[in-house]
Amino acid sequence: MNTMSRRTAADWAKPAATPAARVDVLIPTRDRPSALAVTLAGLAGQDDPAFDVVVSDQSDAPVAEDPSVAAMLRVLRAQGRRARVLRHVPPRGMAEQRQFLLEQAGHDQVLYLDDDVWLEPGSMQRMGVALDRLDCGFVGMAVQGLSYLGDHRPDEESVYEPWLGEVKPERLDSQSTAFDRHRLHNAANLAHLAAGQGLDAGEWRAYKVAWVGGCVLYRRSSLLAVGGFTFWRDLPAVHVGEDVLAQWRVMERFGGAGILPSGAVHLELPTTLPDREVEAAAVARDQPETREPSRLKAGPMKKGMEDERHPESDPGAEVPGPYRLSGVQGRDRVTRAGVGSR
Repeated sequence: MNTMSRRTAADWAKPAATPAARVDVLIPTRDRPSALAVTLAGLAGQDDPAFDVVVSDQSDAPVAEDPSVAAMLRVLRAQGRRARVLRHVPPRGMAEQRQFLLEQAGHDQVLYLDDDVWLEPGSMQRMGVALDRLDCGFVGMAVQGLSYLGDHRPDEESVYEPWLGEVKPERLDSQSTAFDRHRLHNAANLAHLAAGQGLDAGEWRAYKVAWVGGCVLYRRSSLLAVGGFTFWRDLPAVHVGEDVLAQWRVMERFGGAGILPSGAVHLELPTTLPDREVEAAAVARDQPETREPSRLKAGPMKKGMEDERHPESDPGAEVPGPYRLSGVQGRDRVTRAGVGSR
């Protein structure tokens, strides 16, 4: 009989081996402790598959010291999850932070989850099943702003195009006709679309995407095959669109898909990246994909800031040894070569 990997309250105080994980959940964060606690709470509601959590913290004050974050880390560990918070300062841009997280991962699948996203229970299992069945490079649940449930946008939903059969590789850029698919991820479009699909509990549909923001499950081997986020060296520290570029590279070789319904809910906080002048795809789209891991040595430090590039877990950790549309979810934007808001 199959048993879920999440330990329930009846077993929290019992000694038990941590189940072998299949997924690394990778969360970049900076100065959002309350939102991060909500994100961790969403993970605590996932039964399967077994997963580890790695948080890369670039906050001014260590986020693991926040009481709400610390409490949710304790819950995850009691449930049998390995949860680490690694101080990773000074910041050198989102692409470098995502590459750092990728270098901490060791499992077959990696879920990049932003620090302002709550996951409905069952979402990770649904994505994992989808990735296995579709046999592509990534699947994602685009985040939704539920304050827009009363804002029905049939015109934006019209770009929905399901994958029928095999998910195939595609080459996308900001001039592609397929780029217009990004409108599907505005507001609460996915919730409205899902409501009309007649889906039973646990049932899902795969559809074609321009990219997916905030919640993306990669086959780790596919992401590594295109160089991960090593293109961070080609970018200034202030940039956006790093996740879009990584997804486009994976899509071109292995294919990618969105999953409907989406259980990813955006907390609708203001963006932490207001400077959106430099887009990763515009700078590094056709740079070589494969590079040696960064080892995190390049780039200047802020004066007076200690370099903490070598990860150290928060006290008590049980360890062995935003380019995206959601930041102003659903609001009208000027979109130039893929600029959205995190």
